[in-house]
Amino acid sequence: MAYQNLRDFIHRLKQENELVEINQSVSPRLEMTEITDRVSKAQGPALLFNNPDGFDMPVLLNAYGSEKRMAMALGVDHVDDIADRIRALIQQKPPGTWREKISALFELKEITSYFPKQVNSGRCKEVILKGEDASLDRIPVMTCWPKDGGPFLTLPQIFTRDPLNGIRNVGLYRMQVFDGQTTGMHWQIHKVGASHFREHSKTGTRMEAAVALGGDPALLYAASAPLPPNIDELLFCGFLRQAPVELVKCETVDVDVPADAEIIIEGYLDPSEKRMEGPFGDHTGYYSLADQYPVFHVTCITMAKDPVYPSTIVGIPPQEDAFLGKATERIFMPMIQMTFPEVVDLELPVEGGFHSLAIVSINKSYPGHGFKIAHAIWGTGLLALTKNVIVVDGHVDVHNYGEVMWRVANNVAPERDVQIVRGPVDALDNSSEHPGFGSKMCIDATRKLPDEGFNRPWPPDISMSQEVVERIDKMWDELKLPISLQESKHRVFKITPEDETP
Repeated sequence: MAYQNLRDFIHRLKQENELVEINQSVSPRLEMTEITDRVSKAQGPALLFNNPDGFDMPVLLNAYGSEKRMAMALGVDHVDDIADRIRALIQQKPPGTWREKISALFELKEITSYFPKQVNSGRCKEVILKGEDASLDRIPVMTCWPKDGGPFLTLPQIFTRDPLNGIRNVGLYRMQVFDGQTTGMHWQIHKVGASHFREHSKTGTRMEAAVALGGDPALLYAASAPLPPNIDELLFCGFLRQAPVELVKCETVDVDVPADAEIIIEGYLDPSEKRMEGPFGDHTGYYSLADQYPVFHVTCITMAKDPVYPSTIVGIPPQEDAFLGKATERIFMPMIQMTFPEVVDLELPVEGGFHSLAIVSINKSYPGHGFKIAHAIWGTGLLALTKNVIVVDGHVDVHNYGEVMWRVANNVAPERDVQIVRGPVDALDNSSEHPGFGSKMCIDATRKLPDEGFNRPWPPDISMSQEVVERIDKMWDELKLPISLQESKHRVFKITPEDETP
């Protein structure tokens, strides 16, 4: 189901009792953060602050902050439904019969219908502000944490183009508001927007850009997704929402933007200009340090007559961004498995900020297979920034941290099973010696093979015989224990006889 705009999504949240409206006057400086932090960590609802202190524009927070709301944002019952669509798409066999060929043509036609569509106007053009009127001071931009360098736009969808080939990119990068007409542009060196900026820097040409706030929430997710550089986020969004994204031309820059966004901020960046940006209370749970970043100059602001300002907070996890990250983990699994079919499952713990730790289970086939997969992860897209990789056997539940730690504690001989290398890491990693570059580690917690230097028998997991389990199940109620049959079968993790097969 495609949402027409952010208001449409808010209406759906209300229908599903997933939104609470706050009518008291609350300051965008720190106060909204404190309320939202408490609510998000309690797995509470989305919040619509109708009366931000000093502003007449409502602020939407925690809109993606649960599994249900994340699925709702993408128009599905479960995020895995999208993974199933991708899996069906990439596993298609070449058509053989006429019926199969006709079916393939219809599927191709469906995909081409997802391409973005140009229109003349839309919600984002209801109000047009230029000159001194085009001021960010109109927007209730939040200062989230006490040591932040200032207020930050935290959900900006930033539209840029590669100056060499014209390919569009939509990225999600924070923007510190310096004053009414300028912001920082915090795109890290690994991001596509930063690549576009470097190309402009080579020629000294001004880089035009535009920032969209709001629209169909699927577009916000697409902007955050780790797509390959030449894959259009708007086409991916069309695939997610099963309808094209409608675009309009900006007023002062040659950029196309979503017609149904709440707010569009147009502007440019001068490659010769940088300014100190930060600190910022980040998703790692620490403040990212201040550093030099490009400066975005506002040339025009267009908006709806009744805009809602979408924002988010990040900080000590879990926060709302956990559910955006988990959606990526599930949605992109089929593409990982297409390249590495031995991968059974993947877990990117929220506590690790999605780049500090990956847990991967594999169907192990040969000596060194665990290390091979770790190096594969370090060579795949933004997974290349992963600092620590734990590899376990295919029957291990990677989402059960208790089971994973049991396997690590018992299956790992550090000298043999730990490998340390150097490479790119997340620029926000506070432990690395240099920004964006440091050491990385793989822990191979799989069962070891003789060719890996392990010549002792590998002990089987302890598990009860199935006939005894069934016999006790039948007599359980007669035992009159204060634990139900269902509760009695709950384990910290489940061990089955199949687990004993090396």
